[in-house]
Amino acid sequence: MPIDHTKLNRRTLLGTGVAASSLFALHPFSANAAGNQAHLRIMETTDLHVHVMPYDYYGDRPADTVGLASTAAIIEDIRAESTNAMLVDNGDFLQGNPMGDYIAYERGMKEGDMHPIITAMNTLGYEASTLGNHEFNYGLDFLMKSIAGANFPVVSANIAKEMGANPRDDKTLLPPYVLIDKQITDGSGEAHTIKIGLIGFVPPQVMGWDRRHLEGKVNARDIVETAKAYVPEMKEKGADIIIALSHSGIGSANHTDGMENASVPLAEIDGIDALMTGHSHLVFPSEKYADFAGVDAAQGTIHGKPAAMGGFWGSHLGVIDLMLEKSGNEWQVVTSSVEARPISQRGEDRKITPLVESVASVEASIADEHAATLEYVRRSVGQTEAPLHSYFALVADDPSVQIVSQAQTWYITEMMQGTEWEGLPILSAAAPFKAGGRGGPEYYTDVPVGDVAIKNVSDLYLYPNTVRAVKVTGAQVKDWLERSAGMFNQITAGQADQVLLNPDFPSYNFDVIDGVTYQVDLSQPSKFDSKGGALNPDANRIVDLQYNGAPVTPDMTFVVATNNYRASGGGSFPGAMGDTIIFEGPDTNRDVIVRYIVEQGTINPRADANWRFKSLPDTSVLFDTGPKAKERIADVKGVNLAAVGDGPDGFARFRITLD
Repeated sequence: MPIDHTKLNRRTLLGTGVAASSLFALHPFSANAAGNQAHLRIMETTDLHVHVMPYDYYGDRPADTVGLASTAAIIEDIRAESTNAMLVDNGDFLQGNPMGDYIAYERGMKEGDMHPIITAMNTLGYEASTLGNHEFNYGLDFLMKSIAGANFPVVSANIAKEMGANPRDDKTLLPPYVLIDKQITDGSGEAHTIKIGLIGFVPPQVMGWDRRHLEGKVNARDIVETAKAYVPEMKEKGADIIIALSHSGIGSANHTDGMENASVPLAEIDGIDALMTGHSHLVFPSEKYADFAGVDAAQGTIHGKPAAMGGFWGSHLGVIDLMLEKSGNEWQVVTSSVEARPISQRGEDRKITPLVESVASVEASIADEHAATLEYVRRSVGQTEAPLHSYFALVADDPSVQIVSQAQTWYITEMMQGTEWEGLPILSAAAPFKAGGRGGPEYYTDVPVGDVAIKNVSDLYLYPNTVRAVKVTGAQVKDWLERSAGMFNQITAGQADQVLLNPDFPSYNFDVIDGVTYQVDLSQPSKFDSKGGALNPDANRIVDLQYNGAPVTPDMTFVVATNNYRASGGGSFPGAMGDTIIFEGPDTNRDVIVRYIVEQGTINPRADANWRFKSLPDTSVLFDTGPKAKERIADVKGVNLAAVGDGPDGFARFRITLD
């Protein structure tokens, strides 16, 4: 049947007055399928991170921008208007918000227990899923007990319990792929059974990111190598079409062994008909990918094959439309169309308008767990005398990062006692996780003076990372900071209102090192590129680097408190590539922060301005942050700030004078 996206309906418009045609583009094959053709719609969620409810647990308030229960409205609409549709998930569903932590750390998962995200997915009738990298954050036992309740297959081809001579000889943790016999109806109303193959992939970097859970238990293979082995086998077993569930971003077209974002070279493999992508928390099709090799961002294809990425936290539903045509006994894709449908939109007035109504049956399926999570996150663990906010975390020493560093330093100081490293100077590296960017203008930590609850600690530290300590040299400390300074664009001295922040540099890679003082010379080029590779080897952005008031020399030795992701090579930081680890803590960084606050009773993590920008006369820069930053500008030390109006997409703009 034809798909008419201009049809108004209650859920997709919700009385907003927005024209449906402005939200959803018409498909190029909106006419009826012929008698030997069938129109199949494949719907994708990705990077849900336990966001079932339209609720912000960190802010303890409803949210129109997140939640599978809201995405479900689009799913129901598509099923209602489609003859043939299927729903799949692309991974990262088990971890990522306080509900996930409540299940993992408080309630637990016993044999036969249901995880709320699995309950919600069962309610919606998913037909398959793959694993994302965050599925491993709570350990293999937790993972296996959680997915045991799924009424749909979960596949992953490149994680093996035992490695064979080639991928097809591996003993994989989960089935590498599944072949689903799908009933479809062609344009003349005749029913057919086609065999749809779904194969899943996860970044092999999980072996470093979750080494404590995975080392000695599983191994990871290269995504493309694995696909080249299994796709022909799927064809041999009768797959009519093959869909890759690629929990991997849309990165370089040039394949390198073990690459994290491998969806472009994956699409080149003969036999793969369509790709679901994710991991990057972005949307495809979108202009973001306009200049990527092998990618047609307007058509939504990678190497000519349809691909979708449905945002994150339920923000979008990825939809691939395939027109299938039967020739003899074989079905093939003859044309396709791709879109990513949002659950909300931001107007010119900055306000968020919901485009859907949350589906009651999905909310009801996890109502008990939602209530328990609210109780969990509202518990007070101590008091703070300083507001903990991250509005200026990318441009000045910041209290939300300061408290993390103080807790890490406290913990590692205790852990070093009685070891061969006792007495070495201890530094702490921490980054702001919630600092706007792709998360939007509300995506900031903001804890007022007073009670600090578990929800606030989760807000300060989003991930269940575990504490690590590395032993590094003074030279490595400097280069660690040089790597972080890639956050900033190079600035020309003497010019006004230059854009400060590099939009492609994620805030979680902007490590501030506490325990030393330093300045950042913005007139110098970045020493490293956005991936950590050498860019300008002789560059020196980090100047006046001191420890206890004396210059840091290259041969000095330090212990740096950090997390398992960074210490194991996450972000490719000098001194943190997995070979300098001297301590692996059993505790998560969040647990350490909670314990530190409980022990202190009252904390006062006022920023001490241990880093700042080097003075550049007659020079100013602009940066964008959350609108509420105007209320916190007096808290900022070591930087000359002024509000200058509105920025794009709901952000507020500030000027920093570098005199």
